[in-house]
Amino acid sequence: MTIVWIAVGVVLIAVELHHMAFYALFAALGCFAAAVVSVVAPGAVAAQVATGGVVAAAGIVLVRSRVSAAFAHRHEGVRVRGVHGGLVGQEVLTLDLVGGSDEVGHVRLAGERWRAVSGSDAPIPAGTKVLVTAVQGTTLTVWPVDGHVVPYGPVGEMEAGERARSDGGEDTGEVEEQ
Repeated sequence: MTIVWIAVGVVLIAVELHHMAFYALFAALGCFAAAVVSVVAPGAVAAQVATGGVVAAAGIVLVRSRVSAAFAHRHEGVRVRGVHGGLVGQEVLTLDLVGGSDEVGHVRLAGERWRAVSGSDAPIPAGTKVLVTAVQGTTLTVWPVDGHVVPYGPVGEMEAGERARSDGGEDTGEVEEQ
């Protein structure tokens, strides 16, 4: 029975490493305590189960909150509510050009690089401070923090009349070479 307790404990530790909720960890410690009892009293299965249950329950009730808080403090970063709830409303910086759904860019959020698309489908240049407005799977929808989308593109795409007016000259209808 000792081998079974140890095997179950190892599986629970693997589960804990995946979830990091600190429940399976204490259940694993309970299994290891039951394994110790099974070495001392191999036929006392009820005592093994009781020991495992008491150790797991005591760990969860008395220690889990402290371990969880210490782990969160040690690995501090952005703490978010739920899966996506805390991501919406975060201000982040674009890492590269973020366009519409056909031109996916990237932002840095909580120390990680996330896929991002522009909420307006207008491209947002790299280095722009944006606000996360929605999450679809692993892609964030973002809008510039200042609320307006800056037109993006080469100067050559600007109408000649607009360029002439912005330069203070006349609208000749010709496009300047640069």
